[in-house]
Amino acid sequence: MKTLSRFLRVASLSLLVIGTVGQVCASDKLTIGLIPSEDSQAMIEASKQVLSRLESTLGMPVVPYVATDYNGIIEALRSGKLDVAYLGPFSYVLATSVADVEAFAVAVTKKTGQSAYHSVILARKDSGIRELADLKGRTFAFVDPSSASGHLFPKAGLEQAGFDPGTLFSRVIFSGSHDASILAVENHKVDAAAVADRIFSSAAAKQMIKQDDFQVVWSSRPIPESPMVWRKKLDPALKLKVAAALASIKDVPWGDQGVLDGFQPTTDSAYDVVRDTAKVLNLDLRSMK
Repeated sequence: MKTLSRFLRVASLSLLVIGTVGQVCASDKLTIGLIPSEDSQAMIEASKQVLSRLESTLGMPVVPYVATDYNGIIEALRSGKLDVAYLGPFSYVLATSVADVEAFAVAVTKKTGQSAYHSVILARKDSGIRELADLKGRTFAFVDPSSASGHLFPKAGLEQAGFDPGTLFSRVIFSGSHDASILAVENHKVDAAAVADRIFSSAAAKQMIKQDDFQVVWSSRPIPESPMVWRKKLDPALKLKVAAALASIKDVPWGDQGVLDGFQPTTDSAYDVVRDTAKVLNLDLRSMK
């Protein structure tokens, strides 16, 4: 999928519960934190439908807040100024190492009906690339250095298959977006690329490319969606209400993924695949801001 930060900006219909900075969340309101964006007000505006539904279902005020970066959200969780947060997979794993939090729900959309996705390595069928070994000496596009499905998972996959991503390709570029990588392969700018499977399917559905022109050379293990997390010490009764309220929020837009079909339960163990990937890459999760 896109860079953690880029994906989160695009999938902007997200909500998180956070206390306004310097203020512990009061029992008569739920403060909602939004994933970092270049424009905090735009993030809040884009999330109004979801926030409104949550407020109505809970029967209490829901106050949105956007931190300037992931560290701001994680610190707010750690200090108890945040009740619930919507974090990227890698930033969630980092949060569990410094704050007493746990994942409890992930969004499901009617478009995918799933709470996970995959990273895939694509090539044109006329390229002659059929397996990973065929990538030797070829040109390749990753999305962004911090993209889960567009860099980190495929890089780990190559290493686990016995290939050194640093020497395998003749040239590597970072395209900046999944669509750009797909089009780079389509237009023979690179021989292959790593992207999120759902974005590849979306590009085909929008007739940006012909899916039959492409070969899937490799696919990752399922990558869990960005989780909703809460402080473990949050009032148990409020936890139940928040989880039920999120599960009931349907038929509103959810970024570029389609129409929201509620949030389904998840657990911390669902993100072990992220921890495993970080270990393979010897990745310092603190750099995943």
